[in-house]
Amino acid sequence: MVRLNRRWTSLHIFLVFLICCFIVPSLLLAQEEKKDLRPERGIAVYPEFSGVIVSKGEAVRMDLVLDNKGRTDETIDVKISTVPKGWKAQLKGASYLITGMYVPNGKTKNLALNLEPDKTVGIGTYVFQFDAQTSDGKFTSTHKLTVDVQERVTGADDIQITTSYPVLRGQTDARFEFSLEVMNKSESDRTLNLAAMGPEKWEINFKPAYEAKQISSLRIKGAQSQTVAVEVTPPKDAMSGEYPILVRISSGDKKAEVKLMVILTGIYKLDAGTPTGILSLEATPGKPANLSLFVKNTGSAINRNINFSSFKPENWEVTFKPEKIDALEPNALKQIEVTIKPAQQALVGDYSVGVMVNGEKSDKTVEFRVTVKASTAWGWIGIGIILFVIAGLSALFIWLGRR
Repeated sequence: MVRLNRRWTSLHIFLVFLICCFIVPSLLLAQEEKKDLRPERGIAVYPEFSGVIVSKGEAVRMDLVLDNKGRTDETIDVKISTVPKGWKAQLKGASYLITGMYVPNGKTKNLALNLEPDKTVGIGTYVFQFDAQTSDGKFTSTHKLTVDVQERVTGADDIQITTSYPVLRGQTDARFEFSLEVMNKSESDRTLNLAAMGPEKWEINFKPAYEAKQISSLRIKGAQSQTVAVEVTPPKDAMSGEYPILVRISSGDKKAEVKLMVILTGIYKLDAGTPTGILSLEATPGKPANLSLFVKNTGSAINRNINFSSFKPENWEVTFKPEKIDALEPNALKQIEVTIKPAQQALVGDYSVGVMVNGEKSDKTVEFRVTVKASTAWGWIGIGIILFVIAGLSALFIWLGRR
C-alpha cells in the first residue's frame, strides 16, 4: 500500500511539472497588457488657420501648433522657411524668439506667430511656409499659410461701408457670416434700409452684431457707426465655385454698396470598407494575409492626396498598394490592396488593426479583427509534445512497476 501511494505521489509531481512548463507560460503571455497603438515617432506643424484675408496694412497674428503624434518625447526645430518680400515674420514663446521647442509625446505646444507688413506690401496673395523637424532630422513636417491682402471697401456719398473680410471660403454645408461696419457720415440721425442680392435659393439675412434676431433696417446717429452681420446660407445642392453677393444700404436717395464673395469648396467626405462588408480575416505568425479595401468619395469636392496609415500591434507590418491616391472625383471609387503581416512571435488569438484613410480635408478609419492561428509547424510541435508526455508517463509507470 505504501509503494502504491509513492507511485501516485510521483505521478502527481510529474504532472505538476508538465503544467508548469507548458500551460502557465501561455496564460501569462495571454494576460500581457495592450500596447499603445500610436506610432513610435511622428510630428506635425501647422498654423491655426491655413488661409486668411486682411486689409491692406493689417498684421496677421495667430498660433503655430507643434504636434508630437508619437510615443517618444521630441525636441522639434521650427522655422519660417518662406517669407514674402516686405513682410516681417516672427515666432515667439513668452518674450523670446523661438527656433525650437521640447514637446512631450502625444502633446501639442503653441507658438505665437506674428506677420507684419511694411508700407510696400500691396494688394495680392502672399504665401508663408513653415518647416519643422526632429532634433535628429529623421522626421519632418511642412505647412503653408496664405494671406490675401485686399483694400477696404467703401460706399458713396455720406454712407460708408467697411469690411475686413469680403471673401469667405468654406464647404457647401457651412454657414457664412460677414461683418460690416456701417458709418453715417452725415450730422443727422438716419434710418438705413438693408438689402442684398445673391444667387438663387441662397438665404441672406442681416443681424445686429452678437445678436440672433434678424433685421431689415437700422438707425444710426450722426457721425457714428454700427456693426452689422450678414449671414449667408447656401442651398445644400450648391456646386463648388465662386458666388458674388451684393449688399446695398440706403437712406432716401443716398446709398452705398459692397461686394462680398463666397467661395464654396464643396463637401469633403470619404467612405471606406470591404466589398463584402466583412471586417475580419485570419492570419498566421510571420506570414502575410491580404484583403481588399474600397475608398469612395461621398462628398461634392475632389479629394486629393489621399494616403493610408495604420495602428497595429508591435512588430506587425501593414502595407498598401497603391500607397496613395492622387485625386478622387466625387462619387468615384478606388480599390486598395492591404497586406497585414503578424509578428513572427504573435500568439494565437484575436487582434485589432486599424486602417486610416486620410484625405485632403476628411478621413475615415476602418478597424479589422485579425485572428492569428497557429501554423502547421506548431501543430506538429504540439503532436510531438503530446507523444513526449505519453512516452514519459509510460516510462514512469514501467519504472514504478519494476520497483
